[in-house]
Amino acid sequence: MIPDPSGVPSSPTGDARPAGVTAVGAAPGTNLLPGCARILCLGIGGGGDVVGALGAARLLGRPFVVGGLTWERLPVDPVPGPRRLDEIVDHDVLSPTVARADGRTRTTGGIGFAESRMSDVLGAPTVLVDPNPGPAAVADGIRDALGPLGCDGVLLVDVGGDVLAHGDEAGLASPLADALLLAAGLRLVHAGVPTALGIVGAGCDGELTPDEVAARVAEIDDRSGVLADLPLDPEGLDDALAHVVTEASAMAARCARGERGPATIRDGRRSVELTALGGRVLVLDVEAAIAGPARLARLLADATDLEDGEARLAAIGIRSELAWERERTATAG
Repeated sequence: MIPDPSGVPSSPTGDARPAGVTAVGAAPGTNLLPGCARILCLGIGGGGDVVGALGAARLLGRPFVVGGLTWERLPVDPVPGPRRLDEIVDHDVLSPTVARADGRTRTTGGIGFAESRMSDVLGAPTVLVDPNPGPAAVADGIRDALGPLGCDGVLLVDVGGDVLAHGDEAGLASPLADALLLAAGLRLVHAGVPTALGIVGAGCDGELTPDEVAARVAEIDDRSGVLADLPLDPEGLDDALAHVVTEASAMAARCARGERGPATIRDGRRSVELTALGGRVLVLDVEAAIAGPARLARLLADATDLEDGEARLAAIGIRSELAWERERTATAG
């Protein structure tokens, strides 16, 4: 069991908070998710998106808990797709799809998660979400875990902005996890859980271009759904970037430091344009995002599980990150 001591520490403002909640000082995002005292900030793309979640969380001006998905990319975990919670050890199960993690948390084969390393960086537990059971179960699991985590609001964070994809963008490569989690976010909104969508590092994952992300955000703005546009603090990510494997979040930090121009990630397979927009954190209304550009989240809204979501994308000619991982593993084998 991960310790959750009864003598909870206090934040700098003196409020009691459970173990695993990180306190922050005043910040420009304090008017976001109004009425929420502690925010669960989840990286929704798997891998190192938890670093982007940390960058967004530190702008909220309130205590937070960070986390992400049980989905490490093939260079880290050779098994395609996200892990089920029963494939993970040294974690506290909070609901059927959510677990509290620390630095010891790993797969049964010994593979650690980005969230495990983030726990070591922060000196506090993090959260893992298993997307395998689909949007409805994920939403229910997140909602049920909020109480044990001491949180009352949710920020879903995508690094790069491909969660807003129409589906026909030339660079789109990892639509499945983002769309499934955003679909779960809509269910949270409908269940009365304050939930918003965050975009960190527009274009920094080499999928949608910065111009494409800007155009998708403009669609949301037409629905009055842009809640905030905040500067990312790159210095606040230095420790995380030194310990957590992530390229896209590192590109966002470079943008925030003022770097501009072309760069490459994924061993040179993908190009990234470092821009001013890449150094921003955009906070968006979930309903406006799904009613507007996030067509794939609409498509997956009632998917029964991850496999059904994958099948729905394949049926309209979209190759997901799960399909790519399975093909790559089969070829390597």
